[in-house]
Amino acid sequence: MDLLKKLEECEARYKVVQEMILDPGLVKDQKKYKDTMRENGYLSELSELYAEYKKVLQGIQDAKEMITAEDDVEMKEMAREELKELEEQQPKLEETIKLKLVPPDPLDEKNIILEIRSAAGGDEASLFARDLWEMYCHLAENRGWKCEIMEQQETEVGGFNKIVTSMSGKFVYGTLRWESGVHRVQRVPATESQGRLQTSTVTVAVLPEAEETEIEIKPGDVRIDVMRAGGPGGQCVNTTDSAVRLTHIPTGLVVIQQDEKSQIKNKEKAFRVLRARLFDLEESKKQAERANARSSMVGSGARSEKIRTYNYPQDRVTDHRINYSQHNLPGFMAGQMDDMLDALNVYAKEEQLAADVTGLVTE
Repeated sequence: MDLLKKLEECEARYKVVQEMILDPGLVKDQKKYKDTMRENGYLSELSELYAEYKKVLQGIQDAKEMITAEDDVEMKEMAREELKELEEQQPKLEETIKLKLVPPDPLDEKNIILEIRSAAGGDEASLFARDLWEMYCHLAENRGWKCEIMEQQETEVGGFNKIVTSMSGKFVYGTLRWESGVHRVQRVPATESQGRLQTSTVTVAVLPEAEETEIEIKPGDVRIDVMRAGGPGGQCVNTTDSAVRLTHIPTGLVVIQQDEKSQIKNKEKAFRVLRARLFDLEESKKQAERANARSSMVGSGARSEKIRTYNYPQDRVTDHRINYSQHNLPGFMAGQMDDMLDALNVYAKEEQLAADVTGLVTE
């Protein structure tokens, strides 16, 4: 990739976008306005990097000329020291620029629907499903995100067979999009009297939440059934027809919502989940690589289909996709995941660069 040429193209586009922002008619189209402002922010950062890069290149050239032309020994030595510093700075800056040239995905700003399900391992898997849910809730608290439980299926031992949560805030999907997949835990269960190590798995799916304007659900495409809620929940929940089941006829997707006492609230939540799943299907069609990645990561929940292992005896968590490990597992489970999430984000951008993705954030 010719960095200077690419940065020149970005600079030219930045000037065009700045002129677009000055157009008073831009605000009339809210979607175009939002996309333009997003692109302006992205290009503004690239413009600053471009200015810094040109300064470094010019400094290297000036230092080399001084070393050649200067007779004074001390001046030559100063020029050599400056050249050394700038030549060390150049590759680091180029790496930063390359990663920045991968355009941000508009989906990164979206809120999410987080689905966690126990897979292999019985009660221990359900307990770890709760542990993962609490881990993400701790992360959300650290980031100032809002969490809302959409659906939960508790087990007798206090775990979750399934829990669905919405998370809203700044850059939620962009932070957690690589969490989809099978998470494997290796530890001695609390119920294990012989002290034997057990391996269990839990599946995680991260769905970008869609706005009503983004996904149109035709009334005739959805069958709505109401029923009596099952499981724990109190007298009112279990004796009224408050539970709602949505069946999306064209895709066969089924969403059941029964956590709320109100049928209206359950229906509203069910449509949010359905909308997110339909949005994910649409995005998967547009981005075949994302669909392939998700199917290979989530799979059937078998122990062999893992993206990450949480090894309690060795106090280690390992992401197998990037061969990255870190210790202090209690801290990680308390939401201290930044290093892992950053490593995944850098890896994803490097993969895009390797695939020669060089487009800008444009419509």
